[in-house]
Amino acid sequence: MAGAARLARGSVVALAMGASALVAFGAQANEKVDIAALAFVSSAPLFIAKEKGYLADEGLDAEISIFQAAQPVAVAIASGDADFGVTAFTGGFFNLAAKGALKVIGAQLHEDPGYDGSAILASNAAFEAGLTSVDKLPGHSFALSQVGSSFHYMIGNVAEKAGFDPESVELKPLQSVPNMIGALKSGQVDSMIIVPHIAKPLANAGAAHIIGWVKDYVPYQVGGLFTSTENVEENREMVEKFVRAYQKGVADYRAALLATDADGKLVESDTTQEILEIVHKYVYANDPADKAYPKIRNGAMFITEEARLDVADVKAQVKWYQDRGYVSADADPAKFIDTSFIPALGQ
Repeated sequence: MAGAARLARGSVVALAMGASALVAFGAQANEKVDIAALAFVSSAPLFIAKEKGYLADEGLDAEISIFQAAQPVAVAIASGDADFGVTAFTGGFFNLAAKGALKVIGAQLHEDPGYDGSAILASNAAFEAGLTSVDKLPGHSFALSQVGSSFHYMIGNVAEKAGFDPESVELKPLQSVPNMIGALKSGQVDSMIIVPHIAKPLANAGAAHIIGWVKDYVPYQVGGLFTSTENVEENREMVEKFVRAYQKGVADYRAALLATDADGKLVESDTTQEILEIVHKYVYANDPADKAYPKIRNGAMFITEEARLDVADVKAQVKWYQDRGYVSADADPAKFIDTSFIPALGQ
């Protein structure tokens, strides 16, 4: 009996060790990846890819860290603190990319004529004084976060396409979006450009007037998906897995939040509610669903199919910043854009 008991105990120990080994093997099978993102609708494909299991299906154990500003996202990738990120392109981003630590591998938001994007707003005081259309911006002040920002790029390009000198608009750097909003509402500045989920509520509340849309003036690749050069060179398989999951997230985002009817009007699809629930976990998370969902829908700007990057526009952005001294002359998009994972837009 004692021998049988020892044998039984030995079998239990062996089974336990075997189970532990299997658990350890399973843990090793899922590769850890850290994702840097902002709590914006523009990051939704990442949230969808995680919550719907697309990343796990690729054998990736994904952790999402929420950042408060765009530049720290890029810095986190360059320093190795995170593996992937999505954020808007700025002069600071391009300068960092020029140092060789980053690779842009796909697309984030893109201005498209068929969808509302960033709006051009006039303050109530300026509107009442005659600032009722974009061509009347010369001689007025314009709020932006800082020179060299995406706001700066947008107003510069809108001015050129609208046929007036960008220098005729007085730039007012205010460091943050809340400061910009406050200055516009109080009439301290005459105009600004802002994303639709902020612009529309301001206009609907009578706090400002929409006088135009960026989409009517420029093709604009707002931001991108990027990773470290080290990941591309030393862990290409992991990057390929991540890209596949991200593209599935983009497909779900487009089907749920960009669906339109025959007249081009946004409609609810059979997946809209599911995707809104997922995004709400990260965006406007402290708001009840009935308040958050409309804001998420308003903030759902266009993303290209398969997250294809508008490479031509990114090159144009870099040149614009370089011509004005905001980006170093040695910043070469050909060196920090990698289209081997996702073909470029138009290819």
